[in-house]
Amino acid sequence: MGLDIFEVLFRGICVGLAASITVGPVAVLCMQRTLSKSRRSGIVSGLGVACADTFMAMAALFFYSMLQSSIEQYDTLLRVIGGIFVVIVGVCIFLRNPVPQIRRNRAGRTSLWQDFASIFGLTLANFIMVVPYILAFFAVFDLSGAEMTDKGAGGFVRALFVIAGFFGGATMWWTLLACALNLFRRRFRPRHMLTINRVAGTLIGVLGIYTILSTFFDIFPHVGH
Repeated sequence: MGLDIFEVLFRGICVGLAASITVGPVAVLCMQRTLSKSRRSGIVSGLGVACADTFMAMAALFFYSMLQSSIEQYDTLLRVIGGIFVVIVGVCIFLRNPVPQIRRNRAGRTSLWQDFASIFGLTLANFIMVVPYILAFFAVFDLSGAEMTDKGAGGFVRALFVIAGFFGGATMWWTLLACALNLFRRRFRPRHMLTINRVAGTLIGVLGIYTILSTFFDIFPHVGH
């Protein structure tokens, strides 16, 4: 049964949000620019990350559709592998300490265009690392790659809505983050980033565990038939 177009859009937004809430080097740089320069600099930098991630999401969706259409019988296995990968990422985020990196980073005087371009390039430089990560979230949110490659306009429209949703979710996250950081600028301390890491790592880990368990609970009722 095919997914409704709005459900596809919603799942795309979820993938964009989930793939953006990690606190890695790029995220730390966006936060640093928000705190040391301005809210606009943080939002524009986040938009650069969102654009680069959306480009990589297009590649990930293409790979996922090719992979799934070639081995459709392993759809369950792909979801379980995606869930395990997301759990591992969640644990790594939980254990990572971004404080030393925040203290090393110092945002210089650059234009908004330079803020966008520099972080766009930095994000794309991690292409090999980010694409599998986004790919795992496509599996976690059960966005069927096979549906995206349906012949005719239907498959193209679904894929378009997935990517639009992904970009919307990613942009939403970076904008909200920059605004929240700007609001609490005077009270914010680098150690607070450790708390953000803990929360983000826990949420992502729980999402991965839920994916694995829900996949197996879907399987078990059919085992005896």
